[in-house]
Amino acid sequence: MGAMLDITWLGHGTFQLKLDDGQTIVIDPWVGGNPSFPQGFEFHRLDTMLITHGHFDHIGDAVPLALKHQPQVIANYELCTWLASKGVANTCGMNKGGSQQAGALRVTMTHAIHSCGIADEGRIIYGGDAGGFILHLPDGRRAYFAGDTAVFSDMALIAEIYEPELAFLPIGDLYTMGPKEAAVACRLVRAKTVIPMHFGTFPPLTGRPEEVRSLIQGHVECEIQALEIGRAWQW
Repeated sequence: MGAMLDITWLGHGTFQLKLDDGQTIVIDPWVGGNPSFPQGFEFHRLDTMLITHGHFDHIGDAVPLALKHQPQVIANYELCTWLASKGVANTCGMNKGGSQQAGALRVTMTHAIHSCGIADEGRIIYGGDAGGFILHLPDGRRAYFAGDTAVFSDMALIAEIYEPELAFLPIGDLYTMGPKEAAVACRLVRAKTVIPMHFGTFPPLTGRPEEVRSLIQGHVECEIQALEIGRAWQW
């Protein structure tokens, strides 16, 4: 076991990660209007911001948080261009298959199957292509943050190339894969531990961790780690 990583689920697809050295990362920041965001939670430090795609429930607070904390902002090239147009500094655009350093963390962008329009002043503008991330921790461990996606067969390539020990997978259905598809994703990704996300925020997001757990039982060696919103879990 390497150094500990503190993972705090902030509802929906939003997470805060803290490395041993204090480096703090937020993924897909959505605070205002997020009914699952823990009341009273505040970001006291923010070194890195990772954004998987441009839908409001993943980028809603990217601009104000970036303006306040001045983090390194990592997203696809088009999203970074849009964020820069809103006054965000330190944008580091990239694309799928590429990697870059973010403090002690190394980040690789992966594929996802999802749309990526940005709501901007009453219109939807092009936001590049939705993606996910491999997080390469300083101690050598790797985590796969899938973002919003359907299951896709090339998740097996992600497993082969990066061998993630931890995966964050959406399970809510409607806008992403549901439990049945997520169970297949667990098999393809082959992570020892899976954190479910993007469920329960609104009534139509009906998938639940216990459904995924039941579907993989006896078929996939994987622990479904259902996090409590607002409470840090150490990995």
